[in-house]
Amino acid sequence: MLILSIRRVTMAADGFQFAFTPEVETSTAPLWEKVKQHVTPMEWRRQAPLIAEINRLKQAKNAVILAHNYMTPEIFHGVGDYVGDSLGLAKEAARSDAAVIIQAGVHFMAETSKILSPEKRVLIPDLRAGCSLASSITGADVRLIKQRYPGLPVVTYVNTSAEVKAETDICCTSANAVQVVEEAARLWGVDRVILIPDEFLARNVARQTDIKIIAWQGRCEVHERFNAADILELRAAYPDAEILAHPECPTDVIEASDFTGSTAAMTDYVAKRRPKRVVMITECSMASNVAADSPETQFIGPCNLCPHMKRITLENIYETLVHDRYEVTVDPAIADRARLAVQRMIDLPPPAVPARYDLVKARHHVDVELI
Repeated sequence: MLILSIRRVTMAADGFQFAFTPEVETSTAPLWEKVKQHVTPMEWRRQAPLIAEINRLKQAKNAVILAHNYMTPEIFHGVGDYVGDSLGLAKEAARSDAAVIIQAGVHFMAETSKILSPEKRVLIPDLRAGCSLASSITGADVRLIKQRYPGLPVVTYVNTSAEVKAETDICCTSANAVQVVEEAARLWGVDRVILIPDEFLARNVARQTDIKIIAWQGRCEVHERFNAADILELRAAYPDAEILAHPECPTDVIEASDFTGSTAAMTDYVAKRRPKRVVMITECSMASNVAADSPETQFIGPCNLCPHMKRITLENIYETLVHDRYEVTVDPAIADRARLAVQRMIDLPPPAVPARYDLVKARHHVDVELI
């Protein structure tokens, strides 16, 4: 390692100073090897002392950090104890013996962690870390939907608030949405299912099932900005690149891509196929984090930043540990009902084949009923 040319000092918001000492350099060397293609030496001299102190504080306070796939590499690889998608993180936290959970993600994720771990304290470094998709629908909206469509099951994406989950029959993820929709239709004895709130996820699920889908017009501000023209430009510039898209993308993006799946499915795709070049049509940090474990693959843009995820920083993770802030709570009555919807999904057997939204590209376009 040749990045320690002069003594550097990082100052936290509370005035505490961390020096980039030889000891810090040595203790964080393995982490530097993972992120050095995505973090500059100048940045690392500032970040490494904070990473070392955060990792020390975690042990002292019996805390774990849940780092979502959209966290920046220094958080994801540097301080994350569990990394992955939102539901996977919450399930890992529930299995952990830690007394404190720090959610390096957005607010609905912290709520889900609290729902599955009611006995633990759940902290989020920035209360403003929200989600355009989660904020597109409320519990009151779901109650009105159920009045309009009595007797139909409500399947709700986990990217929603606790109060929305509490009005839900069963939750789903982007990886198991097709399975959950079909199981809900079977259990309720119907041929129509309400799938909320992501419109594009609903449209992409509709292409893989004969169950009719009723959808809400919620969208993720990161994924809705992609379009088919982006894919065509990429194919022209990088004809050998394999293009992977998240199912929250518009349908024309899905149809133009090579593979579509959840963040976990995309990670698995790269790990198993080891493509020479790949494009991930999703949030920017996702590609950086996967690339750290797949150095033989070249990752090509484009990507879109999530402004909410980027509110989480090493600095405010440190401050959260020092000051025990900000705690996320869920009303026990709401949490109990929301937990039932999440647990119904967890109790389903794993799908026979992981979700792949490109399996039915030849199928004609299937519309959904928008509420």
